[in-house]
Amino acid sequence: MNMTSFRLPTPKNLGYSFNWVGRIGLAVILFWAVIAICGSALAPHPPGEIVDWDFFGAASGKFWMGTDYLGRDVFSRVLLGARYTVGIALASVFLACSGGVILGMVAAVAGGWFDMILSRLLDALNGIPSLLFGLVTVAAIGSSIPVLVGTLAVIYLPGAYRFARALAVNVNTMDFVTVARARGEGTPYLIAREIFPNILGPVLADLGLRFVFIVLVLSGLSFLGLGVQPPNADWGGLVRENIEGLSLGASAVVFPCLAIASLTISVNLFIDNLPTKIRDRS
Repeated sequence: MNMTSFRLPTPKNLGYSFNWVGRIGLAVILFWAVIAICGSALAPHPPGEIVDWDFFGAASGKFWMGTDYLGRDVFSRVLLGARYTVGIALASVFLACSGGVILGMVAAVAGGWFDMILSRLLDALNGIPSLLFGLVTVAAIGSSIPVLVGTLAVIYLPGAYRFARALAVNVNTMDFVTVARARGEGTPYLIAREIFPNILGPVLADLGLRFVFIVLVLSGLSFLGLGVQPPNADWGGLVRENIEGLSLGASAVVFPCLAIASLTISVNLFIDNLPTKIRDRS
Protein backbone atom coordinates (compact mmCIF):
# COMPACT_ATOMS: atom_id res chain seq x y z
CA MET A 1 0.00 0.00 0.00
CA ASN A 2 1.29 3.45 -0.88
CA MET A 3 1.58 5.24 2.48
CA THR A 4 1.68 8.64 0.79
CA SER A 5 -1.91 8.17 -0.37
CA PHE A 6 -3.18 7.29 3.10
CA ARG A 7 -4.93 10.10 4.93
CA LEU A 8 -6.64 10.08 8.28
CA PRO A 9 -10.34 11.01 8.12
CA THR A 10 -11.04 14.63 9.04
CA PRO A 11 -14.27 16.21 10.30
CA LYS A 12 -14.68 17.81 6.87
CA ASN A 13 -14.39 14.46 5.07
CA LEU A 14 -16.85 12.88 7.49
CA GLY A 15 -19.41 15.60 6.78
CA TYR A 16 -19.24 17.20 10.23
CA SER A 17 -17.50 20.46 9.35
CA PHE A 18 -18.94 23.86 10.27
CA ASN A 19 -18.80 26.92 8.11
CA TRP A 20 -17.40 30.11 9.60
CA VAL A 21 -20.82 31.44 10.62
CA GLY A 22 -21.58 28.26 12.55
CA ARG A 23 -18.16 28.42 14.18
CA ILE A 24 -18.76 31.97 15.36
CA GLY A 25 -22.13 30.98 16.80
CA LEU A 26 -20.62 27.94 18.51
CA ALA A 27 -17.76 30.03 19.94
CA VAL A 28 -20.17 32.52 21.51
CA ILE A 29 -22.34 29.70 22.90
CA LEU A 30 -19.29 28.03 24.45
CA PHE A 31 -18.18 31.38 25.84
CA TRP A 32 -21.46 31.89 27.69
CA ALA A 33 -21.46 28.24 28.78
CA VAL A 34 -18.05 28.75 30.41
CA ILE A 35 -19.25 31.99 32.00
CA ALA A 36 -22.33 30.22 33.35
CA ILE A 37 -20.14 27.54 34.94
CA CYS A 38 -17.23 29.69 36.12
CA GLY A 39 -18.91 33.10 36.50
CA SER A 40 -18.82 33.08 40.31
CA ALA A 41 -15.06 32.52 40.22
CA LEU A 42 -14.45 35.16 37.55
CA ALA A 43 -16.67 37.90 39.01
CA PRO A 44 -14.59 40.52 40.86
CA HIS A 45 -17.38 41.25 43.39
CA PRO A 46 -20.26 39.35 45.02
CA PRO A 47 -23.64 39.97 43.35
CA GLY A 48 -25.11 42.01 46.20
CA GLU A 49 -22.04 43.99 47.28
CA ILE A 50 -22.26 47.78 46.98
CA VAL A 51 -18.91 48.83 45.56
CA ASP A 52 -19.58 52.44 44.50
CA TRP A 53 -21.46 55.17 46.34
CA ASP A 54 -22.23 56.78 42.98
CA PHE A 55 -25.26 54.92 41.60
CA PHE A 56 -25.49 54.42 37.82
CA GLY A 57 -21.77 55.07 37.52
CA ALA A 58 -20.29 55.17 34.05
CA ALA A 59 -18.08 52.40 32.67
CA SER A 60 -14.47 52.86 33.76
CA GLY A 61 -11.25 50.97 34.25
CA LYS A 62 -12.38 49.93 37.73
CA PHE A 63 -15.95 49.04 36.77
CA TRP A 64 -15.93 47.80 33.17
CA MET A 65 -19.70 47.99 32.75
CA GLY A 66 -20.42 50.71 35.28
CA THR A 67 -22.58 50.37 38.38
CA ASP A 68 -26.31 49.86 38.83
CA TYR A 69 -28.99 51.72 40.77
CA LEU A 70 -27.54 50.62 44.13
CA GLY A 71 -23.88 51.05 43.19
CA ARG A 72 -23.26 47.33 42.50
CA ASP A 73 -20.83 46.20 39.82
CA VAL A 74 -22.77 45.48 36.61
CA PHE A 75 -19.95 43.36 35.18
CA SER A 76 -20.10 40.99 38.16
CA ARG A 77 -23.87 40.78 38.00
CA VAL A 78 -23.86 40.02 34.26
CA LEU A 79 -21.35 37.21 34.82
CA LEU A 80 -23.38 35.77 37.67
CA GLY A 81 -26.66 36.29 35.81
CA ALA A 82 -25.45 34.00 33.01
CA ARG A 83 -25.71 31.08 35.42
CA TYR A 84 -29.43 31.64 35.86
CA THR A 85 -30.32 32.59 32.29
CA VAL A 86 -28.34 29.81 30.60
CA GLY A 87 -28.94 27.20 33.31
CA ILE A 88 -32.71 27.66 33.61
CA ALA A 89 -33.19 27.88 29.84
CA LEU A 90 -31.04 24.80 29.20
CA ALA A 91 -32.80 22.69 31.83
CA SER A 92 -36.23 23.81 30.57
CA VAL A 93 -35.53 23.15 26.91
CA PHE A 94 -34.07 19.73 27.71
CA LEU A 95 -37.18 18.72 29.65
CA ALA A 96 -39.56 20.18 27.06
CA CYS A 97 -37.86 18.74 23.98
CA SER A 98 -36.98 15.34 25.43
CA GLY A 99 -40.51 14.84 26.75
CA GLY A 100 -42.14 16.21 23.61
CA VAL A 101 -40.00 14.19 21.22
CA ILE A 102 -40.48 10.93 23.11
CA LEU A 103 -44.24 11.41 23.36
CA GLY A 104 -44.46 12.49 19.73
CA MET A 105 -42.64 9.41 18.46
CA VAL A 106 -44.65 7.07 20.67
CA ALA A 107 -47.91 8.66 19.49
CA ALA A 108 -46.87 8.39 15.84
CA VAL A 109 -45.97 4.70 16.14
CA ALA A 110 -48.83 3.68 18.43
CA GLY A 111 -51.57 5.74 16.76
CA GLY A 112 -55.21 5.06 17.61
CA TRP A 113 -56.84 6.35 20.76
CA PHE A 114 -53.54 7.04 22.52
CA ASP A 115 -52.47 9.42 19.75
CA MET A 116 -55.87 11.12 19.63
CA ILE A 117 -56.26 11.69 23.37
CA LEU A 118 -52.67 12.85 23.91
CA SER A 119 -52.81 15.21 20.93
CA ARG A 120 -56.08 16.80 22.07
CA LEU A 121 -54.79 17.34 25.62
CA LEU A 122 -51.57 18.95 24.46
CA ASP A 123 -53.40 21.02 21.84
CA ALA A 124 -55.57 22.45 24.62
CA LEU A 125 -52.46 23.30 26.63
CA ASN A 126 -50.79 24.79 23.57
CA GLY A 127 -53.76 27.12 23.09
CA ILE A 128 -52.89 29.06 26.26
CA PRO A 129 -50.58 32.06 25.57
CA SER A 130 -47.12 31.19 26.87
CA LEU A 131 -46.39 34.40 28.76
CA LEU A 132 -49.88 34.46 30.31
CA PHE A 133 -49.50 30.83 31.43
CA GLY A 134 -46.11 31.64 32.95
CA LEU A 135 -47.41 34.71 34.74
CA VAL A 136 -50.38 32.88 36.26
CA THR A 137 -48.38 29.80 37.30
CA VAL A 138 -45.46 31.67 38.84
CA ALA A 139 -47.76 34.17 40.58
CA ALA A 140 -49.87 31.34 42.03
CA ILE A 141 -47.09 28.97 43.12
CA GLY A 142 -44.28 31.42 43.78
CA SER A 143 -41.05 32.15 41.99
CA SER A 144 -38.21 29.68 42.50
CA ILE A 145 -35.73 27.96 40.22
CA PRO A 146 -37.62 24.61 40.08
CA VAL A 147 -40.93 26.40 39.45
CA LEU A 148 -39.42 28.45 36.63
CA VAL A 149 -37.84 25.38 35.02
CA GLY A 150 -41.04 23.34 35.28
CA THR A 151 -43.26 26.15 34.04
CA LEU A 152 -41.11 26.89 31.01
CA ALA A 153 -40.84 23.18 30.19
CA VAL A 154 -44.62 22.75 30.32
CA ILE A 155 -45.13 25.82 28.12
CA TYR A 156 -42.98 24.47 25.29
CA LEU A 157 -43.62 20.72 25.61
CA PRO A 158 -46.80 20.77 23.43
CA GLY A 159 -45.00 22.51 20.57
CA ALA A 160 -42.10 20.06 20.73
CA TYR A 161 -44.61 17.19 20.75
CA ARG A 162 -46.48 18.43 17.66
CA PHE A 163 -43.24 19.02 15.77
CA ALA A 164 -41.75 15.61 16.61
CA ARG A 165 -45.02 13.81 15.92
CA ALA A 166 -45.35 15.39 12.47
CA LEU A 167 -41.82 14.27 11.58
CA ALA A 168 -42.29 10.79 13.07
CA VAL A 169 -45.57 10.22 11.21
CA ASN A 170 -43.79 10.84 7.90
CA VAL A 171 -40.88 8.54 8.76
CA ASN A 172 -43.27 5.89 10.10
CA THR A 173 -44.69 5.39 6.59
CA MET A 174 -41.28 4.71 5.02
CA ASP A 175 -40.43 1.28 3.62
CA PHE A 176 -37.57 0.58 6.03
CA VAL A 177 -39.94 1.07 8.98
CA THR A 178 -42.48 -1.26 7.37
CA VAL A 179 -39.75 -3.88 6.90
CA ALA A 180 -38.65 -3.53 10.53
CA ARG A 181 -42.23 -3.90 11.70
CA ALA A 182 -42.65 -6.99 9.48
CA ARG A 183 -39.57 -8.52 11.13
CA GLY A 184 -41.45 -8.28 14.41
CA GLU A 185 -39.55 -5.35 15.91
CA GLY A 186 -41.31 -3.64 18.79
CA THR A 187 -42.10 0.01 19.41
CA PRO A 188 -38.90 0.77 21.38
CA TYR A 189 -36.74 -0.54 18.52
CA LEU A 190 -38.68 1.38 15.87
CA ILE A 191 -38.37 4.61 17.85
CA ALA A 192 -34.71 4.30 18.83
CA ARG A 193 -33.24 2.75 15.67
CA GLU A 194 -35.49 3.73 12.78
CA ILE A 195 -37.36 6.95 13.56
CA PHE A 196 -35.25 9.06 15.92
CA PRO A 197 -32.02 8.99 13.84
CA ASN A 198 -33.98 10.19 10.83
CA ILE A 199 -35.58 13.18 12.57
CA LEU A 200 -32.48 14.23 14.50
CA GLY A 201 -31.58 17.24 12.34
CA PRO A 202 -34.97 19.01 12.54
CA VAL A 203 -35.23 18.12 16.24
CA LEU A 204 -31.90 19.82 16.93
CA ALA A 205 -33.01 22.88 14.98
CA ASP A 206 -36.28 22.96 16.93
CA LEU A 207 -34.38 22.58 20.20
CA GLY A 208 -32.28 25.63 19.36
CA LEU A 209 -35.32 27.71 18.50
CA ARG A 210 -37.12 26.70 21.68
CA PHE A 211 -34.02 27.55 23.70
CA VAL A 212 -34.16 31.06 22.24
CA PHE A 213 -37.88 31.37 23.00
CA ILE A 214 -37.36 30.14 26.57
CA VAL A 215 -34.57 32.69 27.14
CA LEU A 216 -36.89 35.44 25.93
CA VAL A 217 -39.87 34.27 28.03
CA LEU A 218 -37.64 33.90 31.10
CA SER A 219 -36.29 37.40 30.53
CA GLY A 220 -39.86 38.67 30.16
CA LEU A 221 -40.93 37.06 33.44
CA SER A 222 -37.90 38.51 35.19
CA PHE A 223 -38.60 41.92 33.68
CA LEU A 224 -42.07 41.73 35.24
CA GLY A 225 -40.58 40.76 38.62
CA LEU A 226 -41.59 37.08 38.54
CA GLY A 227 -38.26 35.54 37.57
CA VAL A 228 -35.11 35.03 39.62
CA GLN A 229 -35.52 36.96 42.86
CA PRO A 230 -33.08 39.47 44.45
CA PRO A 231 -30.29 39.66 45.35
CA ASN A 232 -29.67 37.24 42.49
CA ALA A 233 -30.87 38.12 39.02
CA ASP A 234 -30.79 36.82 35.49
CA TRP A 235 -30.23 39.16 32.56
CA GLY A 236 -33.90 40.09 32.27
CA GLY A 237 -33.94 40.97 35.95
CA LEU A 238 -30.92 43.23 35.49
CA VAL A 239 -32.79 45.16 32.81
CA ARG A 240 -35.84 45.53 35.05
CA GLU A 241 -33.79 46.76 37.99
CA ASN A 242 -32.08 49.52 36.04
CA ILE A 243 -34.62 50.52 33.38
CA GLU A 244 -35.66 53.66 35.28
CA GLY A 245 -32.10 54.95 35.15
CA LEU A 246 -31.64 54.44 31.43
CA SER A 247 -30.97 58.15 30.92
CA LEU A 248 -28.51 58.22 33.82
CA GLY A 249 -26.56 55.00 33.40
CA ALA A 250 -27.36 53.32 30.10
CA SER A 251 -24.59 50.74 30.51
CA ALA A 252 -26.52 49.02 33.35
CA VAL A 253 -29.32 48.29 30.86
CA VAL A 254 -27.41 47.97 27.59
CA PHE A 255 -24.94 45.28 28.65
CA PRO A 256 -27.56 42.77 29.92
CA CYS A 257 -29.53 43.37 26.71
CA LEU A 258 -26.40 42.72 24.65
CA ALA A 259 -25.82 39.50 26.59
CA ILE A 260 -29.35 38.29 25.79
CA ALA A 261 -28.99 39.29 22.13
CA SER A 262 -25.57 37.68 21.71
CA LEU A 263 -26.74 34.36 23.17
CA THR A 264 -29.99 34.13 21.22
CA ILE A 265 -28.47 35.23 17.90
CA SER A 266 -25.53 32.83 18.30
CA VAL A 267 -27.85 29.88 18.96
CA ASN A 268 -29.77 30.73 15.79
CA LEU A 269 -26.55 31.02 13.76
CA PHE A 270 -25.28 27.71 15.08
CA ILE A 271 -28.53 25.82 14.44
CA ASP A 272 -28.91 27.31 10.95
CA ASN A 273 -25.39 26.12 10.05
CA LEU A 274 -25.31 22.60 11.46
CA PRO A 275 -22.91 20.18 9.73
CA THR A 276 -24.15 18.82 6.41
CA LYS A 277 -24.24 15.19 7.54
CA ILE A 278 -26.56 15.99 10.46
CA ARG A 279 -28.92 17.97 8.23
CA ASP A 280 -28.89 15.37 5.46
CA ARG A 281 -29.91 12.52 7.77
CA SER A 282 -33.39 14.00 7.78
